[in-house]
Amino acid sequence: MSGHRASAPFTEQWDHFDLEREGGVATVTLNRPERLNALTFEAYADLRDLLLELPHRDDTRALVLRGRGRGFCSGGDVDEIIGRTLEMAPDELLAFTRMTGEVIRAMRECPVPIIAGIQGTAAGAGAVLALAADFRVASRSARFAFLFTKVGLAGADMGAAYLLPRVVGLGHATRILMLGDTIDSAEAERIGLIDPPVEDDELDAAVDRLARRLAEGPAFAYAQTKALLSKELDMGLSGAIELEAMTQALLMRSEDYAEFHAAFTGRREPRWKGR
Repeated sequence: MSGHRASAPFTEQWDHFDLEREGGVATVTLNRPERLNALTFEAYADLRDLLLELPHRDDTRALVLRGRGRGFCSGGDVDEIIGRTLEMAPDELLAFTRMTGEVIRAMRECPVPIIAGIQGTAAGAGAVLALAADFRVASRSARFAFLFTKVGLAGADMGAAYLLPRVVGLGHATRILMLGDTIDSAEAERIGLIDPPVEDDELDAAVDRLARRLAEGPAFAYAQTKALLSKELDMGLSGAIELEAMTQALLMRSEDYAEFHAAFTGRREPRWKGR
């Protein structure tokens, strides 16, 4: 995490989602259950700004993204976003679509591991938010629908056409993004979009276990692993090997690497510092 601070203070109050912090875990809960947690312009902006702020904080070592109620996130609000976009000028529309993409880019570039805890509907932008997370912990009720073509837009939105083929393969991604059909948790597991789903009443515990493990682990190593996974998607083998060699040499000078050796020789568990 960056130790360099500018004049602007950290944001402690977010108006368009709930945020809780405990034990190094920050939990963002989309809180419009009556609308299946549909996103507004302001919710997108708050998510973008939170994700850009996290790398400069030292109190967050794992981020959980949840939705309150029976669904994860139904995507952009039909009334508040789709209705208003019909009246926007081209420059306003481009500013909006760029902002939604900035949320996903910030998720992938944020050094903090991100867990999406998914129950019920994850549709449209909600499905892309889940896709962009590092871990997708889903219940059996989870349903994914990349609905963009069903509203007359390209299935390639917010980075979906970049990320989804890399997760499930080009064939599955083509079918999912072009047709926009809903896939259930069993199908999502089969194609590798999620790990084996848990029972609905076990979702909170499963998300919490993973979040605690990440928050208590070697944060510096996790951050570098996430960065390399993203960067090497578009690199050749030689460049990737060189980047990994440089990263490992850096980590071999970290306090956590020395702590592992001390713990191993002392026959105790490591006390990770994240640096």
